[in-house]
Amino acid sequence: QVQLVESGGGLVQPGGSLRLSCAASGFRFSLYTMNWYRQALGKERLWVASISPDGRSTHYTDSVKGRFTISRDNAKNTVVLQLNSLIPEDTAVYFCSVLIFGSTFWGQGTQITVSS
Repeated sequence: QVQLVESGGGLVQPGGSLRLSCAASGFRFSLYTMNWYRQALGKERLWVASISPDGRSTHYTDSVKGRFTISRDNAKNTVVLQLNSLIPEDTAVYFCSVLIFGSTFWGQGTQITVSS
């Protein structure tokens, strides 16, 4: 079955950096666009970034452009989100997701807290 396991969250000061990883299994990873979403406490889950199956095309929500970078390693079935210049508004649970044949699969999420 499809499994997505995020790691790398934590507490970081404003201006700091974190690197999130998502380990995928149970499907042909190299064939699917991978996505990161985030959900702040009491808010809806919002799309953050996507990467094409071959890694050549990436897209970001406006609020993270220039600060976050999504990448993938198809040999390791891993998608990474590098977060730089973090601000308190980036505080949220971050989720990895994939859409396969009309069904969206989610990881359990990893918490990022940006605070001094």
